[in-house]
Amino acid sequence: MESYAVIYVVDDDTSVRESVADLLATVGLKAILFTSATEMFDLLEKTPDKYTAPPSCLILDVRMPGIGGLDAQERLAKLQLHIPIVFMTAHGDIAMTVKAMKSGAHNFLSKPFRGQDMLDAVRSAMVHDRAHRENERVRRELRERYEALTAHERKLLSMVTSGMMNKQIAAKMNLSEITIKVHRGQLMRKMKANTLVELVKMEIRLPKSDF
Repeated sequence: MESYAVIYVVDDDTSVRESVADLLATVGLKAILFTSATEMFDLLEKTPDKYTAPPSCLILDVRMPGIGGLDAQERLAKLQLHIPIVFMTAHGDIAMTVKAMKSGAHNFLSKPFRGQDMLDAVRSAMVHDRAHRENERVRRELRERYEALTAHERKLLSMVTSGMMNKQIAAKMNLSEITIKVHRGQLMRKMKANTLVELVKMEIRLPKSDF
């Protein structure tokens, strides 16, 4: 596992927090420990850019004083803090597990759990988190490229990715085919697309409200 990753551990039981931290340390992972979800949110809400933080996951107890695990999961979603959650509880039941998983929990472990099961859950959560961050990075870059296009180039992008030929676009925009070829080349450069296939894939990843 990556030594630069940070794992958040939230549990009101000191012995559980410390044992999980010791377990993570055996594979070179740093743990930040919290006695309550309130403490965790105090830190998370101060993070200036949630996309630049290292790959991470949240190990979260279900039943705690104050903000419980499921309530914390809901609050994270409202804050758009996409941290994969590994729930742990000594009092879990089927309904609770189903609710947590349907709300996006990455895993759910019953106490006492095997150390290897926790490490496997954390490893899987980190892979998920890294993929999510990469996807968000790509989307931000595409959005920036799109916003750099002129209104004319945005219209051209829509036509090109819909499968229209240069001749058809030229007729629709009342321009010469040569002019369309020039504009199309400028569009490809601005979007940093080498082929039409790449351009279409980029268009698919852009929010549809942009078109």
